[in-house]
Amino acid sequence: MPQSSAPQRLMAQGNLGPIDSSLTPRYAGAATYARLPRIDEVERADIAVVGVPFDSGVSYRPGARFGSNHIRESSRLLRPYHPAQDIAPFEVAQVVDAGDMAVNPFHIDEAINTIQQNALELTQDGAKLLTLGGDHTIALPLLRAAAERAGAPVALLHFDAHLDTWDTYFGAEYTHGTPFRRAVEEGILDTEAISHVGTRGPLYGKKDLEDDRRFGFGILSSADVFRQGVDEVVHRLRERIGDRPLYVSIDIDVLDPAHAPGTGTPEAGGLTSRELLEILRGLRGANLIGADVVEVAPAYDHAEITGIAASHIAYDLVTLLADGVQREKQLDGEDVR
Repeated sequence: MPQSSAPQRLMAQGNLGPIDSSLTPRYAGAATYARLPRIDEVERADIAVVGVPFDSGVSYRPGARFGSNHIRESSRLLRPYHPAQDIAPFEVAQVVDAGDMAVNPFHIDEAINTIQQNALELTQDGAKLLTLGGDHTIALPLLRAAAERAGAPVALLHFDAHLDTWDTYFGAEYTHGTPFRRAVEEGILDTEAISHVGTRGPLYGKKDLEDDRRFGFGILSSADVFRQGVDEVVHRLRERIGDRPLYVSIDIDVLDPAHAPGTGTPEAGGLTSRELLEILRGLRGANLIGADVVEVAPAYDHAEITGIAASHIAYDLVTLLADGVQREKQLDGEDVR
């Protein structure tokens, strides 16, 4: 049998990037996000994509613990150039797959602490983090780490069908429905610049909205996106964010179940994949410091509909982060390919 070195051959131009699909078929080999190099294959990383296989905080359908690997498998078709943004993110920034955090599935408090410490370690040399969940509980420790790295409370754009500002659930303070209430209480969010996007569906009562408003959140519902259009939504979000350090948290259930059936708490009437991607593209130039994509539950996914949507959402987030890295390097006078 003739020997082939093709699986080991990587793109020669720019940073160490995705495996060249003209040499190795996209469906071959171990899955990393967008077929990027592993973190142990490079000397440094500007952006790290990391998985958190944890779903012990869910209140309905479980399975998001398998989400990060499902997104990786669904990302094999992604290519290195983003035409809508006119940028090759893997060339202007060293992007890597940092594997999965090993977190305790039986002890939520311990898991939260582990995620926070892992996030701080991954970003200690200046790398930016894109996290693949996992359920939305993980947003709290990621926000803690992001605020610590920023040295100040951070702005938040939260894309979700739900508010996730409950007080407790069955007496538990840390669940996928409580992370942003805890984040406000801990003072790690800039309450002048926090917004929900895509919310919809029934609530337990009007008090849910009253509490949320008291915390400082603005709301652009899925109906607002539909009626006002993407450009107006982007304008309103950017006015609220300004140039503050920004964290973006995306629950895949912000999409309508037609576009993301594989999730734990689906709600009818959500955003389309196109609407969400265009909103994200409108954030180019914002001071994005980190992001997550959560609540992908592959057991309920068919034809990789949810996984493909999540992988493209993550790609647009990586592109925004890479654009920020490029601007920082240009300001520092570094050569940017």
